[in-house]
Amino acid sequence: MRLFIIPISTRRALIYCRPLRTGTSNETSVIDRITGKAAETWAKWEEADKGWKKKLVDWGNRVQQRIPFEEWGLKSIPSLNSQRRLDESHGSAKVDVLFPGNAIREEKLQALLRRIATERQDLHRRRMWWSFLATPLTGPMALIPVVPNIPFLYLVYRGWSHWRALNGSKHLEFLVEKDLLKPVSYPGLEQLYAKRVPRALEHSHVEKPISQMAEDVENSKDTLLLRMTDAKKLATILDAPELALEAERAIVQAEEQLQAQKKEEQEKNAPQKKHV
Repeated sequence: MRLFIIPISTRRALIYCRPLRTGTSNETSVIDRITGKAAETWAKWEEADKGWKKKLVDWGNRVQQRIPFEEWGLKSIPSLNSQRRLDESHGSAKVDVLFPGNAIREEKLQALLRRIATERQDLHRRRMWWSFLATPLTGPMALIPVVPNIPFLYLVYRGWSHWRALNGSKHLEFLVEKDLLKPVSYPGLEQLYAKRVPRALEHSHVEKPISQMAEDVENSKDTLLLRMTDAKKLATILDAPELALEAERAIVQAEEQLQAQKKEEQEKNAPQKKHV
């Protein structure tokens, strides 16, 4: 496996794991078989032109877009046991972490990875159990003919999603604590951010050394670094086609949150009208 750290804004980064590209493992877990079957069923439903399948797919896609990109990133990291089934050396050999050295200082990377690994664990654990424990309450919906029990499916999906994210976070925490991560400032990422950082930060420019540009990012206020068009560029640079969708989602969410923060600050700082 290989990890990528993609700064979306000057304060938020997407973590993404590209799995080990080997032949198909003979040990396919029950969870993998179930999720594979679910993905196959969903793909068939996406072909529907109308009816409840079409409506369910449209609703489901909107739900997925609202799931925080941090959760999607952690879900991309397999559980420690799953990775060991694929790679017997995992847990002893170091894992490459590719990042842009001109947007993140290498000495800060360890702390960033530890924060990503631990800050959402309690949230995922609570919501996982809440989702699974609430599923029996959806039992009466199963009596409705033809249409599937959507509340049940939603709770199971969210419970599974939080479970995956929790396992990914624990795996990442294990790698951090055991010092099994090898930082690699990747030239392709450096080239991209050498253009994006000066555009986002007025006081930075292309000619600055890598370390100084990274300091500019660290010392700036939260500002969006990437554009939507950068998502596919990232996927090409890192040879990870699936990364494009994850990056697009992260860019959209980060931009929306920055706009909401800006609006909140403007309203807070706006002069209060005096009532006569």
